[in-house]
Amino acid sequence: MNFGGAEVIYDYSVSEVIIIPVPYDATSTWIRGAEKGPDAIMEASVNLEFYDIETRSSIHKRGIHTIPPVAVGNSPEELVNEVYKKTDEILSDGKFPVIIGGNHTVSIGSVKAFSDHYDDLTVLQLDAHADLRQEYEGSPLNHACAMARITEMVPAVQLGIRSMSQDELPFVREDRIFYSHDLFHDKTLYKKALDLLTGNVYITIDLDVLDPSIMPSTGTPEPGGPAYYELMHFLKTVAGERNVVGFDVVEMCPSPVNKAPDFVAAKIIYQLLSYVFA
Repeated sequence: MNFGGAEVIYDYSVSEVIIIPVPYDATSTWIRGAEKGPDAIMEASVNLEFYDIETRSSIHKRGIHTIPPVAVGNSPEELVNEVYKKTDEILSDGKFPVIIGGNHTVSIGSVKAFSDHYDDLTVLQLDAHADLRQEYEGSPLNHACAMARITEMVPAVQLGIRSMSQDELPFVREDRIFYSHDLFHDKTLYKKALDLLTGNVYITIDLDVLDPSIMPSTGTPEPGGPAYYELMHFLKTVAGERNVVGFDVVEMCPSPVNKAPDFVAAKIIYQLLSYVFA
């Protein structure tokens, strides 16, 4: 299964964008099913219109190729290493990787690869949860620890946060975290977040950043997130003013009775690619 279906079939050699599916869910902590996320997004992506009205572009013509799913291994350590190796390989080929999870543990491996390839890199985290636990359920690579591991590698800006444990507070950088309740009342905070980003930016999008009225299909839904256009307007600004070098979309936990969120996730991927390349 490939992103975009029969209308988006390009050889690896001629494609600028490489989709990396990672069907991983072993470290999830509530609703299970994120390993089904990549297939659900791929299936929904077939129904996209590939001419983007907003950017007046057809970005798929730059070449989008979907590789086979990454082997998830038998432990989170193996998973992180496999994602690292595959992302590193694709970056070494001069491609633009888009990683589709799977839960947020997936991002640890991809960010490690990007940090090896890019100087002056910042990770922009869009998420309902801080993910700054040093360890959770016996693992430092639990999805609740994703940003704890990522900030050991590169600086990060956290946006949309509205849930954390007291144990995470010592690890919060208050000058680099933007809470959802503050963003609701003060839209100028988006500009302050943008100003903290360095020249090269990797974006990790945990789909629970969106309000669950839009995105109920996640393992840990949290009320109070931004609406679709609010989030996408910010991403358009980031792509226009910084060099977005890659991104991931994680924590899709598809529902068999509601396919709309699957399409929302696919649309976010294609829309963000349109912003980056147009």
